[in-house]
Amino acid sequence: MASSLLVCICVLGLSSVAMAASPRKPIDVPFQRNYVPTWANDHIKYINGGNEITLSLDKYTGTGFQSKGSYLFGHFSMQIKMVPGDSAGTVTAFYLSSQNSEHDEIDFEFLGNRTGQPYILQTNVFTGGKGNREQRIYLWFDPTKAYHSYSVLWNMYQIVFFVDDVPIRVFKNSKDLGVRFPFNQPMKIYSSLWNADDWATRGGLEKTNWANAPFIATYKGFHIDGCEASVEAKFCATQGKRWWDQREFQDLDGVQYRRLNWVRQKYTIYNYCTDRARIATMPPECKRDRDV
Repeated sequence: MASSLLVCICVLGLSSVAMAASPRKPIDVPFQRNYVPTWANDHIKYINGGNEITLSLDKYTGTGFQSKGSYLFGHFSMQIKMVPGDSAGTVTAFYLSSQNSEHDEIDFEFLGNRTGQPYILQTNVFTGGKGNREQRIYLWFDPTKAYHSYSVLWNMYQIVFFVDDVPIRVFKNSKDLGVRFPFNQPMKIYSSLWNADDWATRGGLEKTNWANAPFIATYKGFHIDGCEASVEAKFCATQGKRWWDQREFQDLDGVQYRRLNWVRQKYTIYNYCTDRARIATMPPECKRDRDV
């Protein structure tokens, strides 16, 4: 193991045998350390000295927050309890995004449900302003009952989405296939709670029941471990020196691939890579071995 990785792990108080997924115990910091409200500040409430917050949605507005800094590569995670009960029409989002017309974006979107129906987790990746790379899964737990961790590992080789350290999606760097990959546009981290009943639940058939408002999502574990950069940066000066650049983080290991396949086989309900009705020709990045 590279000495730089050992140093980073020691600083963070992590185990040196941590899996290639991400640090086992990311450092939790108060919300105000790294984040600021984006809009509707009065719909954000602070709990436990700012170590937890709630976002609320009513028929007038939702709310959201964003990181103070912009980051080029790293590991980013959030612990969230989703809106409980009848949450149809609502979307709770946690994502990274750059700020321009040809933006890059890495999305978690949690689509609300009617009581008794499962939440749907939709992920997407935009590169150079092009998205339409949706994948959808059911979760193997009720995300409204307790906190669960949702994380992104982003380096020059891959973007990995994790739920409680289980990889649910990998987007490989397929530049050699002519596919753009996020590598030179720093991104901010965002989260929001908003109404999307025109599409979110059963394609918009289920509308938001405002009698159940306000809808509340709860957050803690505001973890950022990335290379902070200005929005004009074309590269990160520390690239190649951080733990996420090391060899063991450039691909999933065997255990992680088995977990990923478990998610695909048991919980995946939509994958743009196999939607020939919508996308006639398989996108080049989908042809990567083990990535479909």
